[in-house]
Amino acid sequence: MNRCVIIGGASIKNYDAVKNYFREDDFNIFCDGGLRHGKELGIFPNLIVGDFDSYDKPETETETIVLPCEKDDTDTVFAVKEALDRGFDEFLLVGATGDRMDHTIANLSLLLMLDSLKKPAKIVDDYSEMEIVSHSPAYVEDKFSYFSLLNISGTTKGVTIENAKYPLDRAEIKCDYQYGISNEVIKGKRARISVAEGRALLIKVR
Repeated sequence: MNRCVIIGGASIKNYDAVKNYFREDDFNIFCDGGLRHGKELGIFPNLIVGDFDSYDKPETETETIVLPCEKDDTDTVFAVKEALDRGFDEFLLVGATGDRMDHTIANLSLLLMLDSLKKPAKIVDDYSEMEIVSHSPAYVEDKFSYFSLLNISGTTKGVTIENAKYPLDRAEIKCDYQYGISNEVIKGKRARISVAEGRALLIKVR
Protein backbone atom coordinates (compact mmCIF):
# COMPACT_ATOMS: atom_id res chain seq x y z
CA MET A 1 0.00 0.00 0.00
CA ASN A 2 1.13 3.56 -0.65
CA ARG A 3 1.27 5.25 2.74
CA CYS A 4 1.01 8.88 3.74
CA VAL A 5 2.61 10.10 6.96
CA ILE A 6 1.10 13.28 8.37
CA ILE A 7 3.19 15.21 10.89
CA GLY A 8 1.25 17.57 13.12
CA GLY A 9 2.40 20.24 15.53
CA ALA A 10 1.76 18.48 18.84
CA SER A 11 4.72 17.80 21.11
CA ILE A 12 7.01 14.84 20.40
CA LYS A 13 9.63 13.98 23.02
CA ASN A 14 10.55 10.38 22.20
CA TYR A 15 11.62 10.83 18.60
CA ASP A 16 13.35 7.45 18.46
CA ALA A 17 10.12 5.61 19.30
CA VAL A 18 8.20 7.50 16.63
CA LYS A 19 10.91 7.05 13.97
CA ASN A 20 10.64 3.28 14.28
CA TYR A 21 7.31 3.45 12.46
CA PHE A 22 8.60 5.23 9.35
CA ARG A 23 9.25 3.60 5.98
CA GLU A 24 11.55 4.78 3.20
CA ASP A 25 8.70 4.97 0.68
CA ASP A 26 6.39 7.12 2.87
CA PHE A 27 4.91 10.32 1.45
CA ASN A 28 5.36 12.94 4.17
CA ILE A 29 2.94 15.82 4.70
CA PHE A 30 4.03 18.39 7.29
CA CYS A 31 1.27 20.49 8.84
CA ASP A 32 2.30 23.99 9.93
CA GLY A 33 3.98 23.56 13.36
CA GLY A 34 4.84 19.98 12.50
CA LEU A 35 7.76 21.41 10.53
CA ARG A 36 9.66 21.82 13.79
CA HIS A 37 9.90 18.01 14.06
CA GLY A 38 11.53 17.40 10.69
CA LYS A 39 15.17 17.50 11.76
CA GLU A 40 14.70 15.28 14.83
CA LEU A 41 12.61 12.78 12.89
CA GLY A 42 15.16 12.73 10.09
CA ILE A 43 12.61 13.10 7.30
CA PHE A 44 11.80 15.77 4.75
CA PRO A 45 8.40 16.99 3.54
CA ASN A 46 6.94 15.95 0.21
CA LEU A 47 4.14 18.43 0.85
CA ILE A 48 3.61 21.26 3.36
CA VAL A 49 0.16 22.51 4.35
CA GLY A 50 -0.97 25.06 6.90
CA ASP A 51 -2.20 28.50 7.76
CA PHE A 52 1.19 29.18 9.41
CA ASP A 53 -0.24 30.64 12.59
CA SER A 54 2.14 28.55 14.70
CA TYR A 55 5.21 28.34 12.46
CA ASP A 56 6.76 30.67 9.87
CA LYS A 57 6.06 29.70 6.29
CA PRO A 58 9.35 28.30 4.99
CA GLU A 59 11.09 29.52 1.89
CA THR A 60 11.32 26.25 0.00
CA GLU A 61 10.78 24.66 -3.39
CA THR A 62 8.73 21.91 -1.72
CA GLU A 63 5.07 22.00 -2.74
CA THR A 64 3.20 24.15 -0.18
CA ILE A 65 -0.52 24.73 0.23
CA VAL A 66 -1.28 27.88 2.23
CA LEU A 67 -4.62 27.72 4.05
CA PRO A 68 -6.73 30.56 5.50
CA CYS A 69 -6.67 30.94 9.27
CA GLU A 70 -10.47 30.95 9.45
CA LYS A 71 -11.72 27.61 8.11
CA ASP A 72 -13.76 24.55 9.06
CA ASP A 73 -10.92 22.01 8.77
CA THR A 74 -7.82 22.03 10.92
CA ASP A 75 -4.52 21.79 9.08
CA THR A 76 -4.36 18.09 9.95
CA VAL A 77 -7.87 17.37 8.69
CA PHE A 78 -7.07 19.21 5.46
CA ALA A 79 -3.89 17.15 5.07
CA VAL A 80 -5.82 13.90 5.43
CA LYS A 81 -8.40 15.00 2.85
CA GLU A 82 -5.66 16.11 0.48
CA ALA A 83 -3.91 12.76 0.84
CA LEU A 84 -7.17 10.95 0.14
CA ASP A 85 -7.64 13.04 -3.01
CA ARG A 86 -4.15 11.99 -4.07
CA GLY A 87 -5.03 8.33 -3.73
CA PHE A 88 -3.17 7.21 -0.61
CA ASP A 89 -4.40 3.94 0.91
CA GLU A 90 -2.75 3.90 4.34
CA PHE A 91 -2.10 6.59 6.95
CA LEU A 92 0.23 7.24 9.87
CA LEU A 93 -0.30 10.35 11.99
CA VAL A 94 2.36 11.66 14.37
CA GLY A 95 2.40 14.89 16.35
CA ALA A 96 -1.37 14.48 16.52
CA THR A 97 -1.95 14.08 20.27
CA GLY A 98 -0.73 16.32 23.03
CA ASP A 99 -1.47 19.34 25.18
CA ARG A 100 -4.48 20.51 23.16
CA MET A 101 -7.22 18.08 24.13
CA ASP A 102 -9.59 19.53 21.53
CA HIS A 103 -7.13 18.84 18.73
CA THR A 104 -6.34 15.41 20.16
CA ILE A 105 -10.00 14.35 20.14
CA ALA A 106 -10.51 15.79 16.67
CA ASN A 107 -7.50 13.86 15.39
CA LEU A 108 -8.76 10.64 16.98
CA SER A 109 -11.97 11.18 15.02
CA LEU A 110 -9.86 11.10 11.86
CA LEU A 111 -9.21 7.43 12.62
CA LEU A 112 -12.98 6.90 12.52
CA MET A 113 -13.27 8.76 9.23
CA LEU A 114 -10.48 6.75 7.63
CA ASP A 115 -11.91 3.50 8.98
CA SER A 116 -15.25 4.37 7.35
CA LEU A 117 -13.34 4.57 4.06
CA LYS A 118 -11.58 1.27 4.84
CA LYS A 119 -8.22 3.02 4.93
CA PRO A 120 -5.80 1.53 7.51
CA ALA A 121 -4.61 4.26 9.86
CA LYS A 122 -2.66 4.68 13.07
CA ILE A 123 -1.77 7.52 15.39
CA VAL A 124 1.60 7.17 17.11
CA ASP A 125 2.89 9.27 19.99
CA ASP A 126 5.58 9.11 22.66
CA TYR A 127 3.83 6.37 24.62
CA SER A 128 1.45 4.46 22.40
CA GLU A 129 -0.06 3.60 19.04
CA MET A 130 -3.77 3.89 18.32
CA GLU A 131 -6.05 2.34 15.72
CA ILE A 132 -9.71 1.51 15.13
CA VAL A 133 -11.02 -2.04 15.42
CA SER A 134 -14.13 -2.65 13.30
CA HIS A 135 -14.55 -4.91 10.27
CA SER A 136 -11.23 -6.76 10.76
CA PRO A 137 -9.60 -8.19 13.90
CA ALA A 138 -6.64 -6.39 15.45
CA TYR A 139 -3.69 -7.90 17.25
CA VAL A 140 -1.44 -6.83 20.12
CA GLU A 141 2.03 -8.30 20.59
CA ASP A 142 3.34 -9.01 24.08
CA LYS A 143 6.04 -6.33 23.62
CA PHE A 144 3.40 -3.78 24.66
CA SER A 145 3.06 -3.18 28.39
CA TYR A 146 -0.70 -2.65 28.29
CA PHE A 147 -3.55 -2.14 25.88
CA SER A 148 -6.95 -0.54 26.25
CA LEU A 149 -10.13 -0.83 24.21
CA LEU A 150 -12.50 2.16 24.24
CA ASN A 151 -15.91 2.81 22.72
CA ILE A 152 -15.75 6.22 21.03
CA SER A 153 -18.45 5.81 18.40
CA GLY A 154 -21.73 4.99 20.17
CA THR A 155 -22.27 1.24 19.77
CA THR A 156 -19.68 -1.49 20.31
CA LYS A 157 -21.07 -4.99 20.64
CA GLY A 158 -19.76 -8.50 20.23
CA VAL A 159 -16.36 -7.53 21.63
CA THR A 160 -14.06 -10.53 21.93
CA ILE A 161 -10.55 -10.40 23.40
CA GLU A 162 -8.37 -13.50 23.37
CA ASN A 163 -4.92 -14.30 24.79
CA ALA A 164 -5.12 -11.50 27.35
CA LYS A 165 -5.19 -11.25 31.12
CA TYR A 166 -8.77 -9.98 30.96
CA PRO A 167 -10.55 -11.82 28.12
CA LEU A 168 -13.98 -10.92 26.76
CA ASP A 169 -16.49 -13.04 24.87
CA ARG A 170 -19.07 -11.19 22.76
CA ALA A 171 -19.29 -8.35 25.30
CA GLU A 172 -20.60 -4.81 24.96
CA ILE A 173 -18.66 -1.66 25.83
CA LYS A 174 -20.69 1.52 26.26
CA CYS A 175 -19.48 5.09 25.99
CA ASP A 176 -20.56 5.82 29.56
CA TYR A 177 -18.79 2.76 31.03
CA GLN A 178 -15.27 2.26 29.70
CA TYR A 179 -14.07 -0.87 31.48
CA GLY A 180 -11.61 -2.05 28.82
CA ILE A 181 -8.64 -0.20 30.33
CA SER A 182 -5.12 -1.53 31.02
CA ASN A 183 -5.40 -5.08 29.76
CA GLU A 184 -2.27 -7.17 29.28
CA VAL A 185 -1.18 -9.65 26.65
CA ILE A 186 -0.35 -13.11 28.01
CA LYS A 187 3.42 -13.55 27.75
CA GLY A 188 4.44 -15.46 24.67
CA LYS A 189 1.02 -14.90 23.10
CA ARG A 190 -0.54 -12.38 20.74
CA ALA A 191 -3.85 -10.89 21.83
CA ARG A 192 -6.66 -10.91 19.27
CA ILE A 193 -9.43 -8.29 19.40
CA SER A 194 -12.57 -8.37 17.29
CA VAL A 195 -15.80 -6.38 17.22
CA ALA A 196 -19.04 -7.75 15.75
CA GLU A 197 -20.97 -4.46 15.70
CA GLY A 198 -19.69 -0.89 15.83
CA ARG A 199 -16.13 0.28 16.32
CA ALA A 200 -13.61 0.58 19.15
CA LEU A 201 -10.41 2.52 19.69
CA LEU A 202 -7.46 0.25 20.47
CA ILE A 203 -4.58 1.90 22.33
CA LYS A 204 -1.38 -0.09 22.63
CA VAL A 205 0.86 1.28 25.38
CA ARG A 206 4.62 0.78 25.10
